[in-house]
Amino acid sequence: MLKYKIVLAGAKDVGKSSLIARFCDDVFHERTMETIGVAFKRKNINVNDKISINLAIWDMGGEDKYKALLPQYIKGATAALILYDTTNKETIDDVNSWVEIVNEYASEDIIKVLIGTKIDLKDKREITKMEAEELCSKQNWCAEMIETSAKTGENVEDAFLNVANEIVKRNLQKCTGCGDYFSIKLKICNYCGQSV
Repeated sequence: MLKYKIVLAGAKDVGKSSLIARFCDDVFHERTMETIGVAFKRKNINVNDKISINLAIWDMGGEDKYKALLPQYIKGATAALILYDTTNKETIDDVNSWVEIVNEYASEDIIKVLIGTKIDLKDKREITKMEAEELCSKQNWCAEMIETSAKTGENVEDAFLNVANEIVKRNLQKCTGCGDYFSIKLKICNYCGQSV
């Protein structure tokens, strides 16, 4: 099984832990304890019905004091998901500070995705999708940002599946001999030995 590291970052109370709980365990709790430092979960996901990958998902605490931990955890990560709360304008203003850390300490080819949360709270919304898309266009993000609700489950699976598809696209190639997928860094298929 191919393993990839994903780091979730963003301001306090944007819903990182709730997003992970919905994706990994299909649960939602109205009251979630604040993440102290860093939390961790794993989930296997199938991409294109042919590739199984294991996602190691790291949840960074959102308080400013935990930003100092991000440089350690972002190293070796394949993707960074930066979250903001659609009902709290301050959280999107905070996105740039998390992105600066990712840009400084992560590999250049890291996948960066902007994710809005709490879209079920329509009457409390403070940030439009257009505003978030404008922020995305100023950064080197994946082509599409996504808005989610951990409470209803809306777009949660899609958010992680989009990241998984991008991981496969950037990191794997299909062998013309055996049909298995292997690292694009290799010149020979590690399953059947055929040259690329």
